[in-house]
Amino acid sequence: MKANITQAAITAVAGYVPEYILTNAELEKMVETTDEWITTRTGIKERRILKGEGKGSSHLGAEAVKSLLAKKGINPEEIDAVICATISPDMFFPSTANLICDKAGIKNALSFDIAAACSGFLYALVTGGHYISSGMYKKVIVVGADKMSSITDYSDRNNCIIFGDGAAAVLLEPSTDALGIQDSILRTDTVGKDLIFMKAGGSAYPASAETVAKKEHYFYQDGKSVFKFAVTKMADVAEEIMKKNDLVGEDIAYLVPHQANKRIIEATADRMGVSMDKVCLNIQKYGNTTAATIPLCLWEWEKDFKKGDNLILAAFGGGFTYGSVYLKWAY
Repeated sequence: MKANITQAAITAVAGYVPEYILTNAELEKMVETTDEWITTRTGIKERRILKGEGKGSSHLGAEAVKSLLAKKGINPEEIDAVICATISPDMFFPSTANLICDKAGIKNALSFDIAAACSGFLYALVTGGHYISSGMYKKVIVVGADKMSSITDYSDRNNCIIFGDGAAAVLLEPSTDALGIQDSILRTDTVGKDLIFMKAGGSAYPASAETVAKKEHYFYQDGKSVFKFAVTKMADVAEEIMKKNDLVGEDIAYLVPHQANKRIIEATADRMGVSMDKVCLNIQKYGNTTAATIPLCLWEWEKDFKKGDNLILAAFGGGFTYGSVYLKWAY
């Protein structure tokens, strides 16, 4: 791209995970499972759980945002917009982004949530990027935050092993030196509406004694079907964005994938021709934090990224939603 074109670049990243660690050994006491079974099928060893009355996804997100502001030495009132990707909002309204702004001292900024499940951060990142590249805003914060423990049934041995709580945030600012977001592909395949969902709590099935008794306020997925789609779709879209931009495996510094399942990540890396030493992988520590997985990886690998590095971000989630982003690291 020409150097005089304004692009949205990530100029800082910060993350937050709760202190409490839920290990596989603890899960063995809660449901019929084993550490070996969990590790073999998912790659997960432990996950973080947010404890404390009244603490929701906004608490996670606000801690990440406050760290981000402190790291960059930015006054909260300089922020133009906050976009939060989450499927576990504190409440339907006000938005989790609104609550994060309140807790982080951000005043008069545009704020709203995006609900695209595990692909939510990519959807929010691209949306925030357009505000920057259009010239409308100069500083946009994009947050991925989910308290998945709040919608997880800990008597369901297939799903309770997967999820953890966490948040991370990135700052987007204008770049005119060809760094930042280069391209994106975001898609939906609605076959997924029947394979991953939380049935009750919305306007179709409002909360009632019956919906609570039926455990319809918990996350549900048809694991085997979802796995098959995820392996294909996430790999497809990662390979597609590389071909679209004339990239081969050797051109990629890092693959930053959604952390749903280690086998899905390995399949995606294989399709891209990227070795696993160039893959950001922290599922063993945090499990699947939904919208927070990709920015948590950016946070943990920040010190390894070099200015100009080619990164491919890829995700697959409920809906189905899926997508990839090609960006050049800006610092």
